[in-house]
Amino acid sequence: MHHDPTLATNLLPVLRDACNGHLGDVSWFRADWQRGGASTGWSTWTTDQTPPRDVVVKFPVVPSELYWTRRLQSPDGSPPAVVPHLFASGTSLGHYDLAWIIIERLPCGPLGLRWHKDHINRTAEAVARFHAETDPLPVEGDDARREDWAPLLERARASVRDNHIASTARWTEGIKRVQRLHADLVERWRGRDTTHWIHGDLHLANAMSRASAQSGDVVLIDLAEVRPGHWTEDAVYLERQLWGRPDRLELTRPVRAVARARRKAGLKAEAEGHALADIRRILMAATAPAFLKTEGHPRHLAGAIGQLEAALGRLH
Repeated sequence: MHHDPTLATNLLPVLRDACNGHLGDVSWFRADWQRGGASTGWSTWTTDQTPPRDVVVKFPVVPSELYWTRRLQSPDGSPPAVVPHLFASGTSLGHYDLAWIIIERLPCGPLGLRWHKDHINRTAEAVARFHAETDPLPVEGDDARREDWAPLLERARASVRDNHIASTARWTEGIKRVQRLHADLVERWRGRDTTHWIHGDLHLANAMSRASAQSGDVVLIDLAEVRPGHWTEDAVYLERQLWGRPDRLELTRPVRAVARARRKAGLKAEAEGHALADIRRILMAATAPAFLKTEGHPRHLAGAIGQLEAALGRLH
């Protein structure tokens, strides 16, 4: 899906009609951290009872994002704790089947724009709140993500060879070790408890705040990847963003921070979760060379091979 500002501009009158005149002019933008094909814009929302409030217009959004943005609103209409306040939404515009949302424009963030030592703890507390709010909702069927790790490991091994990645010998040996352990690792990973909901795209570019970039509760945005899973998937995904910054990683320990926040929120953070986190680290780190376009920064790869070796040492 590609960003199409022309479509967004053409459908704006239809969108404003759908909003009964509450939506003001829209200024479309595309942020550096934005992925996917949604058109996103800033605007204002005005009613007879309230002054103009800053909002974000976004369409199209995937069904998951529309569902969870609606589902996690506060019953009394006050701003929800962990996701943006929703002003309006729909599943079509004119003759197009396009889901759309209009949400509050959060004044502070994304946290990924500027590092602060409290970012990880605050984001960990936010995802624990997300887990707590979604935990009562049943997970039907087995929709947990099942990556096919064997071909990814082969791609990673070929990429190390063909692209002359730094520390070639360490990478080759590390990936070979994971391939030998592949069946056991995947069996243990697929045996995890996936009867809970995870955010699925937890990183500092999806963390905002109503209060301050340096303090206050974090609000999580971009709910397109919400899915059944295990809390360690969110925790390791958050940690992975810091693999190339060992100083920050050592200071913040994201997996421990999420486990601590979950316990504080009254949720389980079982001891075997740390072994599962290591399995997840091993599989994600070992396959990093297969994705050089997104994970090929030398600093990230250096961190990944270190994570791979350390996690293998702890598990075996």
